[in-house]
Amino acid sequence: MPEGWQWDRTLFQGSAAHYEQGRLPYAPGFAGALATALGLDGRGRLLDVGCGPGIVTLPLAGFFAEAVGVDPDEDMLAEAERRAGRHGVNNARWVAARAEDLPAGLGEFRVVAFAQSFHWTDRDRVAATVLEMLEPGGAFVHISDHKDPPAPSTPLPLPAPPYAQIGDLVRQYLGPVRRAGQGMLVHGTPNREDLVLAGAGFENFERLVVPAGDVVVRTADDIVAWTYSRSDSAPHLFGDRLARFDRDLRALLRQAAPDDRFAEHLPPTEIMTWRKPRRAG
Repeated sequence: MPEGWQWDRTLFQGSAAHYEQGRLPYAPGFAGALATALGLDGRGRLLDVGCGPGIVTLPLAGFFAEAVGVDPDEDMLAEAERRAGRHGVNNARWVAARAEDLPAGLGEFRVVAFAQSFHWTDRDRVAATVLEMLEPGGAFVHISDHKDPPAPSTPLPLPAPPYAQIGDLVRQYLGPVRRAGQGMLVHGTPNREDLVLAGAGFENFERLVVPAGDVVVRTADDIVAWTYSRSDSAPHLFGDRLARFDRDLRALLRQAAPDDRFAEHLPPTEIMTWRKPRRAG
């Protein structure tokens, strides 16, 4: 959990409706690549912790007998359930809970996944709990965008989204320290998951990078949705200034791309896995 920060229910309040449109997808084929790496065969169960609207749960569900998505934001879970219906996924269910509520009577799992959510948790406590919830040889999986990918080999056909300027605009409205729910991330979010998981008793670390690099064309509405999908610029943080912020954000985007069209390279997906020991204890 970030130093000096306490979780509260408003962390992603109002973001669920913007998440699918605003966030870039993970690399095409990431689910199949993970299934191959872990030898998934349609048996066992998946637990996706901090599942949001099911961005990872739904592509992985077909490799398991059952998939369970856990998230404390009920709007995110409602969106996940709607998306499951649209995608014809009928072996997933959704549970309103925090990671710290686990095991929550959910049983045993072959894989427990965290997609850019582990840093919001009490990591030592949650890692120890997950170890107990996994079957022997089961995997703890951490999924994220690759933070330092190689430079793209092809130029963009349109302007890139002005993310740095958007960040400056958010800070003009919300202050210089990153917001997160009712609190602030003075020291950012933690990393070094390897140390946490080794301390909990996991072993056999492996890293998989799933390439992407495709050029994705994005509209101004997509970039606005990206802004509101984030914990540090969730709609509720702006209070009665939201309409003014939205107007300024769209003006910034129009200045960067008068036709309201942008392009960016889809980043590779980084997947890190650790195993629960098969031996007793």
